[in-house]
Parts: sequence; C-alpha cells; structure tokens
Amino acid sequence: MESTETQEIVKTRIPKPKWLRVKLPTGENFKKVRSLVDEHKLHTICESGSCPNMGECWGEGTATFMILGNICTRSCGFCAVATGRPEAADPFEPARVARSIQLMQVKHAVITSVDRDDLSDGGSQIWFDTVAAVRRISPGTTMETLIPDFAGKWENLQRIIDAAPEIVSHNLETVRRLTKEVRIQAKYDRSLEVLLRLKQGGMRTKSGVMLGLGETEEEVLETMQDLRSVGVDILTLGQYLQPTPKHLPVKEFITPEKFAEYKEVGLKMGFRYVESGPLVRSSYHAEKHIFEL
Repeated sequence: MESTETQEIVKTRIPKPKWLRVKLPTGENFKKVRSLVDEHKLHTICESGSCPNMGECWGEGTATFMILGNICTRSCGFCAVATGRPEAADPFEPARVARSIQLMQVKHAVITSVDRDDLSDGGSQIWFDTVAAVRRISPGTTMETLIPDFAGKWENLQRIIDAAPEIVSHNLETVRRLTKEVRIQAKYDRSLEVLLRLKQGGMRTKSGVMLGLGETEEEVLETMQDLRSVGVDILTLGQYLQPTPKHLPVKEFITPEKFAEYKEVGLKMGFRYVESGPLVRSSYHAEKHIFEL
C-alpha cells in the first residue's frame, strides 16, 4: 500500500504535455548496442539516468558510457543514479570501455561518471586512463567527458586537462537559489570555478541546466550569463523530469517555444552552440557539438 506522502505526490503531479512523448526503443542498431552493453558489463547513463532519448541515441549506434561504477556517493534530488557505498574502482575498466567503443565504431564518444568522493583522487586516474585507452585502441574516436567537480580538489581536475579530451563538460544543473536543494553536496560557485579552470587549461567547455524546478526566467538568464562569464562554449537546456516519487517534483513544464527563445538569447550572449528543448540532455546530439567549434 502506498504511503500517504506518496499518494499526495501522485495527486499533485503535473501531467506531462504532448511534446514530451518519446518513441519506444526499437530497431537493429538499438539491439546491437544493447547486446554490447550487456556483454561487456558496461554502465551507461542512458539506463542509470533513465534518459528519455535512449531509444533515439542507441538506435543511432551511440551511447554515453558511465565509468567508476553505477553507485554514486552523492544524493542529488534530481538524479536517478543509485546512491550508496560504491565498489572498488576497476583498473581494467578503461580498456574495456575503449574496446567497446571500438567495437561499436563510435565516432564521437561521451563518457561520464558517478561522483566518487570516497576515493582520494575522486576517480581522476581512472578518468585519465580511460581517455588514454580510447586514444590508443580507437584513435579515430573523438571524446566528450562529462565530469564531476572532484570536490574542488584541483590536482584531480588537472588530470582531466592533462588527458585533453576534445570537449570537457561539467553541468551546473540549476540556478544559484536552488542549488542546495537540487545538488545537495555541490556548490554553484565551485562548479563555475571548475569550468573556469578547464577553460584556463585550454579546454573547450560545455555545461547543462535543467528547467522546471521552480526557477524564474530572470534566474535562468542570470545562470546563462554566469556560464558565459567563465567562457563556456556549449550550453544545453532541457526539461527536468521526475525519475521517481522520491525525487524532486516538476514545478513547471517549459514550452518548446520558451526553449527556442532561450536558445536565441544564448547565441546572442556568445555561446558557440546552444542545444535547447524539452527532451535535451547533456549528451543529446553531442556528436554535432564538436564540429561547431
């Protein structure tokens, strides 16, 4: 029997509008990727994060790989990835991920990870080794790395800069006012400093923000400007979708027209590329971004 709290959440949940409907995963390419992910025991944020675009992306033969396990040490109010005590880092994971990228013939790979605050290096050595392994095993593949903040330990961030993937992404996720609620263990200004240090290290940078958590239009524009102030090249804006009744509720569904307005404003601000729409996620159409820079 559902708890009273869960029943109340269900009663007050805003129904999804028609523009958020997605097709079910089908097709031979989807089955091929599904088989490779299972065979090589890979973790993908497509699955762990309940991404609405999994069918489209896997159907195109692409996937976003998640390294350092599938259990996160943080408990963000928006994220569907499991929280708890992770298993030990696997030193063989970089080669396994790189081999799978080669087998899938991926031209542009997106790699992300859970937060590993339990590790002294935050998992940065596995990050470095993974990028190096892809360069070695699949040299024709370009990479985008969607990284955590490494708890502000800058020597760990430096390993990402030293690895030099084509694009480095770190998501701000939400506006300043909502950060403590949405990203419990993260800090708004620390994330901006991550992006600034990456830019100072010569990286092409990217960040993403979810909308519909109760932010105002003024706050969205302020956040976009904050990201431009630290030199972010690529911006993604998407609709927050509540993964389970235990996660933060959707306060508002932003219309496609409003997303289009934000894209136009972002381009005028100086972002090189803006991906803005209800179903946009960090890695959505990532293969296009590298060719825009």
